Amino acid sequence: MTRTAVPTRPRRRILADVTPLRSSPDFRRLWVGATISRLGQAMTALAISLQVYAITGSSFSVGLVGLFALVPLVSLGLYGGAIADTADRRTLGLYSSLGLAVLSIALAAAALLDYHRVWLLYGVVALQAACGALNGPARAAMIPRLLPAGQLPAANALNSAAMTFGMMIGPALGGLIVGWWGYQAAYLIDAVTFCASLYAMWRLPSMRPERQAGGPDDGAGDDAGEGAGEGATAGGKPRRASVIDGLRFLGTRPNIRMNFFSDLSAMVLAQPKALFPAIAVLWYGGDAKTVGLLVTAPAVGALLGGLLSGWQGRIHRQGLAILLSVAGWGLAIAAFGLTRNLWLGLFFLALAGCADSVSMVFRSTMMQAATPDDMRGRLQGVFIVVVAGGPRLGDFLAGTAADLFSPAVAITGGGLACVLVLGLLAARWRAFARYDARSPQP
Repeated sequence: MTRTAVPTRPRRRILADVTPLRSSPDFRRLWVGATISRLGQAMTALAISLQVYAITGSSFSVGLVGLFALVPLVSLGLYGGAIADTADRRTLGLYSSLGLAVLSIALAAAALLDYHRVWLLYGVVALQAACGALNGPARAAMIPRLLPAGQLPAANALNSAAMTFGMMIGPALGGLIVGWWGYQAAYLIDAVTFCASLYAMWRLPSMRPERQAGGPDDGAGDDAGEGAGEGATAGGKPRRASVIDGLRFLGTRPNIRMNFFSDLSAMVLAQPKALFPAIAVLWYGGDAKTVGLLVTAPAVGALLGGLLSGWQGRIHRQGLAILLSVAGWGLAIAAFGLTRNLWLGLFFLALAGCADSVSMVFRSTMMQAATPDDMRGRLQGVFIVVVAGGPRLGDFLAGTAADLFSPAVAITGGGLACVLVLGLLAARWRAFARYDARSPQP
């Protein structure tokens, strides 16, 4: 008696899909290099903050570190994206990574020579941010050229997990290294970690932007004030990648625009981080350790979201997924504002971090898949501005609301406002919820 073979359903993946690491050696090298270098960068960021405080004894001076990083990151983000749409992205990524490594070496040399000057640290932080504003758009625009569209959600989930891992482990490791061997050790280790990133960039093929006929860059060159360098068109004529053209493109693409609006609604309206020191004392009777737990909880949730991201590759209605995950962030933050139990509060913050990681994966995937290659750099520049500027504006708004009303009103009200604004945006641009990754439309 013969048995009839029973067809089996494909196994449902739960853990992170590592197919991009197996299928593309170039992506694998980029991912490993970025993971290692992010650890080093997080160590350096902490070491700089500790060194500034040791020199000045002022928390205000430490706070200025963030300002010196934010200004060049925001101001150069759009311009760096325009360069990435003109130049060879491999070359741009290689030289900007080399610049970051050289800056870490300079910090180590100054520390070894006992040259402790706060202005030097501020200057290096600003230059690091400038290099990052060039490196980020170039690196992100490379991913769709290395992988098929179906693997982009998995690739972005892997990148999210690696970034979160660096944010969690890097500062703790940096604190230990500074305590054992001094600032120069953390800076030197950071410089060495860039070798992996440099090697990955060096092994890549040339990656000049692929220009589409009829795109916004066709025709005569733009005004000098709008351009960001020259490249070659399909016909061999020089062209400029205009920042203004990138913004015009964004203005006529409702799905990509809604992508940014949804993120801003979360980061500006429901950003409780600035209130953690106050609520650690007022709500939980804690201290600096409690603040550390509150800061770490969203990162833990984001890391778990990345590690358990295998299901994301099966989602085609990515616009709807973004709306649901951003709404999940807002509701989790609102619930956090209502609880006075520390462990329950940490749970809601972790839930918010997990929702944010899901949103980030689909937002990045949509932007990569629905954007022409010769526009990806500029939109990644806009993405950097939104990611860097949105939370800072959210910190200001939360602090103001907490002073005018109370931390509970600021946090819970902010979370609910996020959901309300998101609903209004979704009602205004209803096609966003119907966005289908199998037929991406910007």
